[in-house]
Amino acid sequence: MNVSSANVTVVLQYRDSFTKAVIKNMIVVVLGISINYINASLIHTFSKHQIFYRNPRYILFIHLVVNDMIQVTLTVMLFVISYTIYKINVSVCCVFMLLAVFTTENTPLNLACMAVECYIAICIPLRHVQICTIKRTLMLMGLIWTTTTFSVLSDLFITLATQPPGFFYSRVFCLRNNVFPHPIITQKRDNTYLVFLVIVWITIFYTYFRILGAAKRGLKDIKKARDTIILHGFQLLLCMTSYATPMLNDVLRQLFPMNQIDTLFACYIIAQILPRSLSPIIYGIRDKTFRRYLKTNLCWKVSP
Repeated sequence: MNVSSANVTVVLQYRDSFTKAVIKNMIVVVLGISINYINASLIHTFSKHQIFYRNPRYILFIHLVVNDMIQVTLTVMLFVISYTIYKINVSVCCVFMLLAVFTTENTPLNLACMAVECYIAICIPLRHVQICTIKRTLMLMGLIWTTTTFSVLSDLFITLATQPPGFFYSRVFCLRNNVFPHPIITQKRDNTYLVFLVIVWITIFYTYFRILGAAKRGLKDIKKARDTIILHGFQLLLCMTSYATPMLNDVLRQLFPMNQIDTLFACYIIAQILPRSLSPIIYGIRDKTFRRYLKTNLCWKVSP
């Protein structure tokens, strides 16, 4: 969840050769475009069919997809900027960082909400319609954004209060720690992430074991719901890899001192790109209803 770790991977203490730099940027851009193309197809399918935008489960899913698109776009932009422009204006970087942190912190909270919805659908099916309404789903999404807003904007306010005005006109390598440098921000961020992750993991485990212990009524649906919760947990685990990125970088730096940039690049792909590719798999491909409409839309696009 630490957005700065996404860009630590491209801090060029050791410059890549021109060929290697081009190859890495092409890989990142192609992956980013591919993920965003798939996600855009999911959003298009969602918007075209009433069955989806009247279902809380798919509304939460598409909210996650939109977050992923913003996150992927920002990280790819910052990756390319780090190799081309290198340093940008602090104010511009602040905007990038705030958006990236918003979407990054939204992801685990959204996963927790999706797990709860899945639990209600399986374990309390008769009350699902009353509990999981469209209005409540939209309110829940608003609560997610409100929670992350308080968490993220405090970084900006602390920086405004502690840094001289000229700081925001300077140029820096666009890292979160470079534009929000106060030590209190780092401590607050770690504590906030810890609270978020504890809440989300408790939710994931609680819903999983409640579904696992559900009666054998609708066994097939229970198995599918259980597998979905496992995938949510795996996706959350991947999102948490950014926590371990600094330690992993230190270990890899000691093991491969001559290949630091390559190992950092691999960490970037694993921590930032890979988690964003799971959302299409979890619902866009696994969900039969969504898959059917998605295939119909794709076939319509390619038909003469």
